[in-house]
Amino acid sequence: MSTAPGFARITLPLAAINFLNQCNRGMVATIGPLLAIEFGLSASELGLLAACFFAAYAAAQLPIGIALDLYGPRRVQSSLAILSAVGFLMSAAAPDVVTLALARIVCGFGLAAGLMAMLKANSQWYPKERVAAVTGAGLFLAGMGGMAATVPVQSAIPVLGWRGIFVVLAVLSVAAAAWIRASVPDRPAAAMPQRRSIGSEMAEFGRIFRDRPFLRFLPAIMVLSALNFTFQGLWAGPWLRDVGGLDDGLRAVGLLIYALGMVTGSLVTGQAASFAQARGFSPMFVPYLGIAGVLAAQAALIAAPSGFWNVAPIWFLFSFCGSVGVAGYAAVGQGFPPELQGRVATAINFSMLVLVFVLQTGIGAILDLWPRTAAGGWNPAGYAVALGVTFLLQALAAAWIVVAPRGRAA
Repeated sequence: MSTAPGFARITLPLAAINFLNQCNRGMVATIGPLLAIEFGLSASELGLLAACFFAAYAAAQLPIGIALDLYGPRRVQSSLAILSAVGFLMSAAAPDVVTLALARIVCGFGLAAGLMAMLKANSQWYPKERVAAVTGAGLFLAGMGGMAATVPVQSAIPVLGWRGIFVVLAVLSVAAAAWIRASVPDRPAAAMPQRRSIGSEMAEFGRIFRDRPFLRFLPAIMVLSALNFTFQGLWAGPWLRDVGGLDDGLRAVGLLIYALGMVTGSLVTGQAASFAQARGFSPMFVPYLGIAGVLAAQAALIAAPSGFWNVAPIWFLFSFCGSVGVAGYAAVGQGFPPELQGRVATAINFSMLVLVFVLQTGIGAILDLWPRTAAGGWNPAGYAVALGVTFLLQALAAAWIVVAPRGRAA
């Protein structure tokens, strides 16, 4: 591990594609109202459009986990980055909402390795107690993409239009693919897997999903991360407009603060998790604190505060604490051998992304239970009910940690 090529060669190029991933996810919250007007979408239809990306992202997780373990992050991520460029170009040229949905699906497949490729590379080259820290540092940089999806995108819309922004993302995807291919090293010799049949490789997922510690922590980690994906990827933007009462300019600033919470949270919580583990605390200690913080933020949002200075700190707390889900990924992965790290991470991500699909479409369906407001938005009562559902879901997932069976079954 002492001969690792270093952060600039291992983690930084893979953070570049995660930058584009987070920009792509967060941008829908910014341009969502434009898409709803241009294509005449209801709340549930807009939620379904956003969820198409996550459905493809989820469907690709398990095959990508096998590919990462067998072929390594360099080859897998550089190839998928080219596919994401194709999806961005399709989005830019989409004449109707069906084509745009297909483009979002292609983007979902192209960006699906994202965090998992970075986790896999870091677990190969760094000691286990350092993985959360270096991954958090990578996500700190990647999180700049979520920030770019707010005020910068809002400012660029009058010049480029939302279609032009997708063209820029396509160009950057090709550049990231070239950087990853040229810079990221292949795995160390000690991490070379033994070649087995594809059936044997797929069967390892059964071993993962039967593992009691994995099943004990999976619900809490997947809900923690899914809530951040769900709200940053779509519903935080409309909430800031319809409940917070913010105009387009302040709404973009609110989303920027949300993204800033994720960026700083990724760095701080990753470092804190490694610091705590090195001093004998459980790897899940910091994720426990994150769960408590997100529950508190949801309780505050249910009360429907309004005004920039009332809502911005709450969303910052929400995203800051929600970003600790990545430390949970690293913590659960430590219970498995190195050759399964890619599959463990993608098993969590698959489960989480299925939940994102359900939440994004489900929140839209809840909002559609109330008539649209005179301004064309959605009723604040619908948001309160939706947040009540997500609060209850997270509380149940946290309670499962306490009552779930302990010990290893596999």
